[in-house]
Amino acid sequence: MDTLSYKTISANSATVNKEWVVVDATDQILGRMGSKVAKLLRGKYKPNFTPHVDCGDNVIIINAGKVKLTGNKWTDRIYFSHTGYPGGQRQNTPLTLLKKGEKNGRKGKHALYIKVIKGMLPKNILGRKLLNNLYVYSGPEHPHQAQQPKLIDLNTLK
Repeated sequence: MDTLSYKTISANSATVNKEWVVVDATDQILGRMGSKVAKLLRGKYKPNFTPHVDCGDNVIIINAGKVKLTGNKWTDRIYFSHTGYPGGQRQNTPLTLLKKGEKNGRKGKHALYIKVIKGMLPKNILGRKLLNNLYVYSGPEHPHQAQQPKLIDLNTLK
């Protein structure tokens, strides 16, 4: 029996097949959508997933302002952050983070989506690198048409 034929294949940066995908956030629940987007960014839906390699897709989220939260979470949930200085604790609600992201438009980054999806990625150099593959836009238009992204329905993913 030839044991070399059963060798585990590990992806590397040269063999990774990265794609561009579009996700529509209209009427999606924020946490459920965030976990599926984190899996797409990580590459967990691909058969050649390797934990220590960036083998995920570039994800474009459109209609970011139309996402849903159940109950009173828009105003009652509180996200804490700290500036690093004494008395520098800050509090934000999901509503203020969403408005802040729409107002700033920081190169397609919304503060609410960064906060949610960053918490679902690994807390290391790879996780910070994966977050750069996320692009979030308030409306249905995005400037990434040249990459020919394909539209993905998140309801079909597990």
